[in-house]
Amino acid sequence: MRHVDSFEIQPPTPHSPNGVPRSAWARARRRVSRWHRPYALILAVLDFGATALASWLAISLFDQAAAGFAANRNDPSWFNTSAWFHTVAYLLLPLGWLIILWGNRAYDRRYLGLGPDEFKRVIRASVTVAASVSFLAFAIKADLSRFTVGFALVGATVLILLVRFVARFALHTVRRRAGQAAHRMVLVGTLPETLEVYTAVTRSPAAGLIPVAIHLTDGYAAARGIETPVPVYAGRDVLALVREVGGDTIAVCGSASAEPGELRRLAWQLEGSGVDLVVAPQLTDIAGPRVHIRPIEGLPLLHVEEPTLSGPALLLKNLMDRVAAGLGLMLLIPLFVAIAIAIRLSDRGPVFFRQPRVGHEGRTFRVWKFRTMYVDAEERLAGLVDQNETDGMLFKIKQDPRVFPVGRFLRASSLDELPQLINVLWGEMSLVGPRPLPADDGDFLGDVRRRLLVRPGMTGLWQVSGRSDLSWDEAVRLDLYYVDNWSLTYDLSILWRTVGVVLARKGAY
Repeated sequence: MRHVDSFEIQPPTPHSPNGVPRSAWARARRRVSRWHRPYALILAVLDFGATALASWLAISLFDQAAAGFAANRNDPSWFNTSAWFHTVAYLLLPLGWLIILWGNRAYDRRYLGLGPDEFKRVIRASVTVAASVSFLAFAIKADLSRFTVGFALVGATVLILLVRFVARFALHTVRRRAGQAAHRMVLVGTLPETLEVYTAVTRSPAAGLIPVAIHLTDGYAAARGIETPVPVYAGRDVLALVREVGGDTIAVCGSASAEPGELRRLAWQLEGSGVDLVVAPQLTDIAGPRVHIRPIEGLPLLHVEEPTLSGPALLLKNLMDRVAAGLGLMLLIPLFVAIAIAIRLSDRGPVFFRQPRVGHEGRTFRVWKFRTMYVDAEERLAGLVDQNETDGMLFKIKQDPRVFPVGRFLRASSLDELPQLINVLWGEMSLVGPRPLPADDGDFLGDVRRRLLVRPGMTGLWQVSGRSDLSWDEAVRLDLYYVDNWSLTYDLSILWRTVGVVLARKGAY
């Protein structure tokens, strides 16, 4: 943390025609962050290889049908040779894919490595390629094999999405472990607003957003004597500050974006500079699909849609929960028997542990779990209260002496939670949802009560984001985020991430 005790006001400098100091404007034309260039080049090579591979697979699988491509006597003679056939399949078609992907901005640095826009642009490009191939085939009256062409186009789309997913995983790994291939941000706004944005963007290193400085708009006195995670400046030219700290992105935070004309003039100053401009409005913990920009007479209005707490999507979620829970219980019967035997051999007592929890709309239910503690665990709790390593309503100790060895393994592997499929089957829980909390301690008022608008889940954001390592406030924030922004796609994403977290045994004790 840095202690703010001094700052400098930059002396006047000659300005370019658009109002930017000439020296800053000249330096700004050289982007500091160039990680996207080799990354985009690698993506282009992978995309070319993916489309060529899809063509080869299509020809190999439908070789006889593909032979008709060049055998039709009604086709032009130049199009009636094997050489032209392979040129189109392995060179021109992949090149066409690259051009259309580029035209759809699938290599734009703003969409690489974060969010669904990159994949949406690949899908959009695939539709364009399919339409273009269909039009060309009709124009030259080529006798194309529908199976061959269809497989090549669909296969290319799938392979491109796959290689981009792998490339993004590699990019996120580099960002998390080395802190490289990231955007360096200068936050502009009041101190509370910039610190809030700092906290939000640093929660996910994989996002590749690294704040390196704060530029205050409300005067230096607001930050005097306050410890900050990055240096704080005031009274400076923003572009000059960006180059001084090695940044490549300016993030205008909160009320700073509402000053009439200021944001527009800043955008003008950044033209041709290579510095990105982003706006972080005071909308925290609201997912992108709920936010829509609707311009009215030049005024971009941010519309925030209501959370989906009812309707067909919720019914489909309930159906998916019941079906998955029923199938899971049938398939896991042998594992349940083995775990039950191991528990009984470890400690005489019941196999299952039933504890009251608060569920949907405040209704109380008893959760099913495999017992992992000795039978006298509740009597020994009073002597361990002062060793609690969490805050809020939960009690957790990493080396809890009440847990027997087999129980410790069950907790680390999350196998102790599998009987909660019974609660899911009965409609008391969901596969994905907020963390179920004990019913005997704590009131559920204010923000916490909002968690009860949906059923608690076997897994959720709290599990894939740290589980027992999270603070109480962070766990509540994640649960509230899920309640306000859940979707079936989001549920599937959390279930997929849960597999990796469980295998890594992260935060499980």
